[in-house]
Amino acid sequence: MILNTQNLAALFEEQLNSWEQAGSNYEALAKVLVKDVVVDGFPFKVQFNPARIVSSAAKVDAKSISERKCFLCKENRPAVQKGLDYINNSDTANPYTVLINPFPIFPKHLTIPLLDHTLQLISGRFDAMLNLAGELPDYTLFYNGPKCGASAPDHFHFQAGNKGFLTIEKHLEKMESEVLFRTENTTVSKVNGLFKGLIALVSDSPSQANDIFEKILSVLPLKEGEAEPMVNILCWYETSGVNKDKYVTLIYLRDKHRPSHYFAEGDGNILLSPASVDLGGVLITPLEKDFHKISEIEIKEIMDEILIPESVTNAIVNKIKTVL
Repeated sequence: MILNTQNLAALFEEQLNSWEQAGSNYEALAKVLVKDVVVDGFPFKVQFNPARIVSSAAKVDAKSISERKCFLCKENRPAVQKGLDYINNSDTANPYTVLINPFPIFPKHLTIPLLDHTLQLISGRFDAMLNLAGELPDYTLFYNGPKCGASAPDHFHFQAGNKGFLTIEKHLEKMESEVLFRTENTTVSKVNGLFKGLIALVSDSPSQANDIFEKILSVLPLKEGEAEPMVNILCWYETSGVNKDKYVTLIYLRDKHRPSHYFAEGDGNILLSPASVDLGGVLITPLEKDFHKISEIEIKEIMDEILIPESVTNAIVNKIKTVL
């Protein structure tokens, strides 16, 4: 199915009218508290969103995953939850389903799982992310690795939300960068600043972007016992500005799943489990105490802790240069 504004609008209208939980959560989203915090020149928005406790506090250890039913599998989803079928042209054997996320961060928030129950591993599926970004020009696609914020690491899925919601979309062109590789169609850069290990891939050629992404992924560090490098990915098709008519992909290189603040006791505890949306500039706090408490200091500490250090970034950059 070709996704477009009309069939997505119809899906949202039907689901928000027929699904009481989803309708209530989207209605509540309009009333969430939001505050602005600037960290090292980067503008964050902090959102107090109680409904997101389901994701932020999700147990994603192997034992917990094995003991619960997968909520992205069709047979386990609520009967009221409907979706749109989507087939990636370059991989017709593995269809996706476009669903309304019932615990939204964005005014329009989608979850896009594979129909089959398949592990959350991006290699071989990034082309689908690019194709979806092209078919959904009003949305930003995102991918959370299995140890990088995904609350369903056992079932492959993307998510998507309204373009323009994440602060990095507009701020990216203001951030200093170092070009690592350039062709007529594609530029790969290391983005400097607060986000250590941030790689930007900008291209007007989805096939070239996909090939380069796979090469980059192949040289990223892999922790012992893990099947995939720790990454969060944002991707959108730009319709204006300096990157007009290009696919913009941001690859965040992670060192840790959750920061020490998440596990701290007493006043030091902040229940923030950063994923792609947080790294895109919108921090999700499901507890009101954390919304009021979190400041530039804590945000800086959390980013420094979960992202790879500068020394590792430099080593990875050298490896990326050798394969491109």
